[in-house]
Amino acid sequence: MIERNIATTTHGRYLVLPASTPAPAGLLVGFHGYAEGAESQLERLRAIPGSDRWTLVSVQGLHRFYQRRTNEVIASWMTRQDRELAIADNLAYVEAVVDALAREMGREPARLVFAAFSQGVAMGFRAATATTRRVNGVIAVGGDVPPEIDAAALAGAQNALVCRGTSDEWYTDAKFQNDITRLRQSGVTVHAVTFEGGHEWSDAVLQNAATFLQALEGSG
Repeated sequence: MIERNIATTTHGRYLVLPASTPAPAGLLVGFHGYAEGAESQLERLRAIPGSDRWTLVSVQGLHRFYQRRTNEVIASWMTRQDRELAIADNLAYVEAVVDALAREMGREPARLVFAAFSQGVAMGFRAATATTRRVNGVIAVGGDVPPEIDAAALAGAQNALVCRGTSDEWYTDAKFQNDITRLRQSGVTVHAVTFEGGHEWSDAVLQNAATFLQALEGSG
């Protein structure tokens, strides 16, 4: 048996919620967790106080499947099979989404922030460090920084809000502390938050995300 790969065209799905102001503060691009859809992350972004000043975008993973109990369509970002090819596909996909939005707006976004949960965190950091655009920050909740991103690339994230629930068994304190160290050593300004809770996008996350975005707006 000979295993081969071939490039093909597929269609991705993303949701957009325009800002409530004529001059949006920027583009806030979201990445959902495993076995979720774009709607889940869009609701998380909408719940951040002040996020209505931003154009919200929730990108759905390319690998869609059915939730067995409800028959709902959900998605994931990748599996271990052909992982490097999947990463390349995902990065091109996210860049194409931002390209399309910039064309629709008729200009580049004033600010660009990636906000991710769980499995989507790796995608958020990969997108932030691979794009040719200036990135203002990353909001990461319940997921770790991919090991393959080097310090020079991580520096492109500039600012990071990294959040962990104290009882989160998946995103352990060891992973959390390692991520904080890696990011700071790369020159990223890190806002590290722990909250009472588990693997979730909590009220504490919402309040800290609001403060984080407001600070980015104030920095120009």
